[in-house]
Amino acid sequence: MKKLKVPFSPIRFSKATLYLLDQRKLPSQETWVPCRSSQAVWKAIRTMVVRGAPAIGITAGYGLYLGIHSFRGTREGFLKKLRQQAVYLDSSRPTARNLAYAVERIVRKAILSKEKQVPKLRDLVFQEAKDIHAEDILICRNIGKYGSKLFKAGSRILTHCNAGGLATSGYGTALAVFYAMKEKKIPFFVYADETRPLLQGARLTAWELFKSKIPSTLICDNMAASLMRAGKIDGVVVGADRIAMNGDTANKIGTYGVAVLAHVHKIPFYIAAPSTTFDLRAKTGKDIPIEERPHQEVSELNGKQLAPKGMKIFNPSFDVTPHPYITGIITEAGVLRPPFKRSIQKIQELLKR
Repeated sequence: MKKLKVPFSPIRFSKATLYLLDQRKLPSQETWVPCRSSQAVWKAIRTMVVRGAPAIGITAGYGLYLGIHSFRGTREGFLKKLRQQAVYLDSSRPTARNLAYAVERIVRKAILSKEKQVPKLRDLVFQEAKDIHAEDILICRNIGKYGSKLFKAGSRILTHCNAGGLATSGYGTALAVFYAMKEKKIPFFVYADETRPLLQGARLTAWELFKSKIPSTLICDNMAASLMRAGKIDGVVVGADRIAMNGDTANKIGTYGVAVLAHVHKIPFYIAAPSTTFDLRAKTGKDIPIEERPHQEVSELNGKQLAPKGMKIFNPSFDVTPHPYITGIITEAGVLRPPFKRSIQKIQELLKR
């Protein structure tokens, strides 16, 4: 596969060790966390050392390899262990579809292989994990290619949370659109929502945009409405963690509100996501599991108490944007348009290959 340049890579694998750029410490520190076991990978995903649906999928693929790389025994025992590790890693976070896709793909590849020698089966698992990583780079490039055609010169674009290089192999989904526009020398401007409660927009998207010298401004989540009303936003591009077959999309909490605002102000609202984010088993958004995160993420900030102790907290990590509020879904296969039940058939064909 052709090697493509990425702005930076948050995931590296070397000498039986997976290195993850610790996104909890950005932008103040650039620290790498070494993972040498599937348990370490599970913890890294769960505690959000790594986050973003494609990046979680890539990480889980390498985690699956780490879970079986020292196995000694029969083919049957190997496949049993592989399935167990897949279920274990998939339990780390429930909403992002890419995680389940990656481990299911690797397990299926091993099961369908006629290889009987365990060392060669281990190599097969590792190669598939590397392929998932490499493919994501090309997929994100194509998302950027198609997405960059949607906006004219001078466009002012809003994004929510982080769907950039940090959330993928290093190029992004929503932010891939911006990287592609920059490469094409198309002038544009980005507004980045801060994205409470973990501030992925303020800490991560702002860090990426600043590092890449993309003209941008950070805003509080509750500023989007007034900017739209003032005519200062021409479009919205966000990522996705899981997409149902009717186009309903789960993304970081607050995305639904942005979509409603864009709809009211007649501003195009785009989802940018790879085919691996689509869930063939989810007919509508009601079939998408929504993760609830620890309450301390809302009541505390950097260890400092923000809310009264004992106060009840509700902290869903994602919400679902109904498909009528979505103008289009930018994928590596092109931009899907309503009616999504029909256009998503193209993605179904990709996933079934």
